[in-house]
Amino acid sequence: MPEFQSVRGFHDLFGEELKRFRYVSNLIREKLRLYNFEEIVLPVVEYLEVFQRSIGEATDIVQKEMFAFQDRKGRWLALRPEGTAGAVRAYVQNRLYALKPYVKLFYEGPMFRYERPQAGRYRQFHQIGAEVFGSLDPHVDAEIIQLVYEILSELKVEVIIEINSIGCKVCRPAYREALINYLNTVEGGLCEVCLDRKDRNPLRVLDCKVPTCKEAVKEAPKMVDFLCEECSQHYSKLKEYLTVLSIPYRENPNLVRGLDYYTKTVFEAVSTELDITVIAGGRYDYLVEEFGGPPTPAIGFAVGVERLSMLVKDLPLEEPLYVVVPFGDVMDYALMVAKSLRSEGKRVEVSYRKGGLKKQLEFAHKIGAQYAVIVGEEEKAGGFYTLKNMETGEQVRVELSPIF
Repeated sequence: MPEFQSVRGFHDLFGEELKRFRYVSNLIREKLRLYNFEEIVLPVVEYLEVFQRSIGEATDIVQKEMFAFQDRKGRWLALRPEGTAGAVRAYVQNRLYALKPYVKLFYEGPMFRYERPQAGRYRQFHQIGAEVFGSLDPHVDAEIIQLVYEILSELKVEVIIEINSIGCKVCRPAYREALINYLNTVEGGLCEVCLDRKDRNPLRVLDCKVPTCKEAVKEAPKMVDFLCEECSQHYSKLKEYLTVLSIPYRENPNLVRGLDYYTKTVFEAVSTELDITVIAGGRYDYLVEEFGGPPTPAIGFAVGVERLSMLVKDLPLEEPLYVVVPFGDVMDYALMVAKSLRSEGKRVEVSYRKGGLKKQLEFAHKIGAQYAVIVGEEEKAGGFYTLKNMETGEQVRVELSPIF
């Protein structure tokens, strides 16, 4: 066993796993470009209050999962557990609301939560998130869900899009009271965590995965039955737009999000293969104001890149690998040949091994080369190289470009 190992829940990415990770990340970034999102690079560390204020002190993240610590001046800091809070802080601090009628931002990077490591979820994990600040129109909600659906369709990941409305400050208090009253009648079926949540954060009980809790809330009152006129119209319009866009969805009256800042629309993309959420998001129309900014409706989503990468079956074919295999005292010429090939956009490796042609070709085969670029004394003297197809064995003579 090596003397040093990675910290539990902190994961090295390399090889095939990293290829999947980059493929997913690059595809999402390209989709965000097509939807005209602008990138923002957010700090990994924020003041602890940023997350307490936004996520909510009664949430599991703030109570149990934060990597929080004090700096030398005694101020409490935290490694970010999610990206929206930092994006809102940046939006307000930098007065981005003064630049445009609405602002579309995306970010990418590591997040940190002290939770039990599991498949595709680590204590350091990567998210790509996108936020739209400044519009209350439900067509924005629909377009965000459309973007999510297109990402997953292009990745060929089969999901169910689940949606719900969790209301606003006007209609949620009455629902919260009705839900607490109901939960008091079924508390015998609730797990210990949900008994603790019941009065502090009752909506989270609806999302519990413990079988007895899932059974207990089957007859719970539904938020959609308590929506005010504005929220009801917003939700109806969202469903209308999703139908127009031919986006299949399922209404889930028990769908809530684990963070306190959400309002109105919430949604999740749930893998039909593993029954896990791979992308999730929703509205948070009061959060900018909570951070000291002007009243600003907003909506966003986040992707767990590692978790989504697990579900990707097929990667695009890599560019062929050309391995320059010099034999004899020809390294100067081999480097010129490699430079020429790279200038043509080819993926090239120059063999660092020494030996005869047979050993060099064995090396090229071992590292997965599709083509061996043979360079010997004859090639150097004649100003060409011999290109060998490693699959068919066919060899052709290729003149080196005169500029080299």
